[in-house]
Amino acid sequence: MTQQHLPTVAYFSMEFGLESSFKIYAGGLGILAGDYIKGARDEGAPIIGIGIKWKQGYTDQHIDPDGKPYDTYHNYMYEFLEDTGIQVSVTIRNIDVHCKVWRTEKFGNNPLYLLDTDIPQNSDSWITGQLYGWFGEERIAQEIVLGIGGVRALRALQIPVDVYHFNEGHAALAATELIREKMNGGRSFEEAWQATRDEVVFTTHTPIREGNESHPLERLEYMSAFNNLTREQMERIGGNPFNMTVAGLRLSRISNGVAKLHGITANKMWQDVSGRSAIISITNAIHTPTWVDPRITEAYESNGDLWAAHMEIKRELIRFIEERSGIALNADHLLIGFSRRAAPYKRSDLIFSKPELIAPYLESGKIQIVFSGKAHPLDDTGKRIVSNLVAMMKKYPGSVVFLENYDMTIGAGLTRGSDIWLNNPRRPLEASGTSGMKAAMNGVLNCSILDGWWPEACLDGENGWQFGDGFETDNTEALDRHDGEALYETLLQRVLPTYYENRPKWVEMMRRSIETTREPFATKRMIEEYYNKMYIKA
Repeated sequence: MTQQHLPTVAYFSMEFGLESSFKIYAGGLGILAGDYIKGARDEGAPIIGIGIKWKQGYTDQHIDPDGKPYDTYHNYMYEFLEDTGIQVSVTIRNIDVHCKVWRTEKFGNNPLYLLDTDIPQNSDSWITGQLYGWFGEERIAQEIVLGIGGVRALRALQIPVDVYHFNEGHAALAATELIREKMNGGRSFEEAWQATRDEVVFTTHTPIREGNESHPLERLEYMSAFNNLTREQMERIGGNPFNMTVAGLRLSRISNGVAKLHGITANKMWQDVSGRSAIISITNAIHTPTWVDPRITEAYESNGDLWAAHMEIKRELIRFIEERSGIALNADHLLIGFSRRAAPYKRSDLIFSKPELIAPYLESGKIQIVFSGKAHPLDDTGKRIVSNLVAMMKKYPGSVVFLENYDMTIGAGLTRGSDIWLNNPRRPLEASGTSGMKAAMNGVLNCSILDGWWPEACLDGENGWQFGDGFETDNTEALDRHDGEALYETLLQRVLPTYYENRPKWVEMMRRSIETTREPFATKRMIEEYYNKMYIKA
């Protein structure tokens, strides 16, 4: 892809995961955004990132002696950030808040511009303090900085933009700034809204309606988020309460879900929203150079010894796990990786649902499981999930591990060095699941519910395994029972015999896993689809 004639895109995201120690990401949304602007650099695509310089990032989450997670925060300094010399201001609670604009291309990414309120001119410097650290007023303030401040930063930087891409609803207020600009130029609200829709595209991720952020209009008004629009105009855009996803859908010319199945789910979820853009599907992808071990690539491309390369990487993972946890796993025994945000629908503990069945395998070490993932700092249910996994580690010492303070380093280690990548959300609540793509390209075999991206890739028994047969029901108890039994049947009757008794078949499946995913789920395909289906007008 060459830059000639391609529209220039400003890609707004609350978080960007570019490198483990650059703490401006929380999880999958940020990792996707980071991979996207890295892939854009590789492809020569004119896509510019707009985000926030988080002083403390997301939580560092550790485990106390009682096995409970607790959150810690640190102030981070990033010497590599380049000062653009640009400052813009936004209005929050009727007060001017100044935003310094930083820039980086350090991680092989296209230019990323980050707004920062932690400067002496501001009495409240903590707006850009913690990523997802608060709700209510503070979150609105952050979204004013990202959206309205982001557009003003582009103007001050004199960067011409053809398309504004909102990665999730956090950036929706950017469109109010685009509307305000056009109304200041003499257009009516209706004309300005329509012209803004023509410039905006929107990606929705969260397939749970309650997980899509909304704010009372009174609070938005108090926070100065109307940005010169009237209450009636804001309500027409986002409803009351003002739903950021609904606003994104009404402010864009086209929207997308992040897998084929998720596109169907999103259309069902938002079918009652009047005046919304069409929702198509563009499946997420990963930045291969960031996530795929070059030793696996070399062995695959040269038709070399894939198993030897895998075992070298697996032993490195096992050493890493021992350094972090003190637990020494057995490289010759099956190692299952599972790293997810701690949320009930992801069912981290499904594999423990029938202790009488699974216990002998855990006690003998024939099955080893490494878990990792954080709970949101304010999510007590998520923290109980983490505590339960830590309790299982104590119950099965030597075969169950929980690695605390999940980050990109742990994610890379697990998706490269595990034997199996386990994924068992309640279908259809997984939006995409890019960690499974990382595993697949490293020859780590997916064992997964048919949710997110996996229905598009799965060749059951050939490049990995599915279980559950795509079963759906609103009865969560019945769904959990059905999927738990399916997991045991697949794991004990199909996965284990192949691993322990048919190594040639296993290695052939590894090869097929790489072969069938390395191009369809790499950022090159995703970027081309965004240009062809969303950025370039038909």
